[in-house]
Amino acid sequence: MIALLTPEHWKDYELIDCGDFEKLERFGNVVLIRPEPQAVWSKQLPPSEWQNLADIRFQGRSATSGEWAKKNSKTPDRWHITYRNNDIEIKFRLALTSFKHVGIFPEQAVNWDFISNTIKAFHTSQPKVLNLFAYTGGASLVAKAAGADVTHVDSIKQVVSWANENQELSGLKDIRWVVEDALKFVKREIKRGKKYNGIILDPPAYGHGPNGEKWKLEDHILEMMNDVANLLDPEEHFMILNTYSLGFSSVIVENLIKDSIKNPQNLETGELYLQAKTGNKLPLGVFGKIRKVKN
Repeated sequence: MIALLTPEHWKDYELIDCGDFEKLERFGNVVLIRPEPQAVWSKQLPPSEWQNLADIRFQGRSATSGEWAKKNSKTPDRWHITYRNNDIEIKFRLALTSFKHVGIFPEQAVNWDFISNTIKAFHTSQPKVLNLFAYTGGASLVAKAAGADVTHVDSIKQVVSWANENQELSGLKDIRWVVEDALKFVKREIKRGKKYNGIILDPPAYGHGPNGEKWKLEDHILEMMNDVANLLDPEEHFMILNTYSLGFSSVIVENLIKDSIKNPQNLETGELYLQAKTGNKLPLGVFGKIRKVKN
């Protein structure tokens, strides 16, 4: 069965409506309108309601960048929100970037719940977790708050610094920060004989390492998965693969995991989505995950 999962614990986030290639969403007390290429259906609320509710709207200048238009100039460019579930509580600094992002992907809260729940279930004392393509560190913070020894890898120094800010906001410490190409880092860890109880992969469709290394999902993901399989602790582990590429289905993710990991336990694949208050579901990537806990 292919699972359809959406966050259930978000108090500081809400997808209000989506359609006509846009989404209306609340982060804390700030309501944004942002482009959404997958929202090909019609909006449920009238345009006047969108304009009435929104504090800020993103206006694209090109396919990759744009600017934010505020209804009120006093609306902040930066603000904080909280995420909590039954196991952990973490905080994020959000910001209006020129790339339409604000520093968080809220659908990932589904994976955060899986991470914290699994770490709490482990018998391993302070399990080691590796977060690859780790962005501003949501999964890293969750793993650390749940009791893991965490290594966070991303190729962009600025977002690693942002993740460190989120660590401080969350009252956490001692996450290991690594600014490096993820594939290179994994290969070096294999040579060092390292093992991890948890590995999280959230690769982009396209990307570049700090030294110009090129990443293309369909060209490199099998190599990455084969390498990651060598880093998983055989006794107790979890692994999450999340992809946003429009060309990838959960069946592809399932095949990748089965191809690279021998006898994957508790394999689950499916699609992440956000449930709009007005009724529509907004798809935001496919996932595959495995979990092995000692008896």
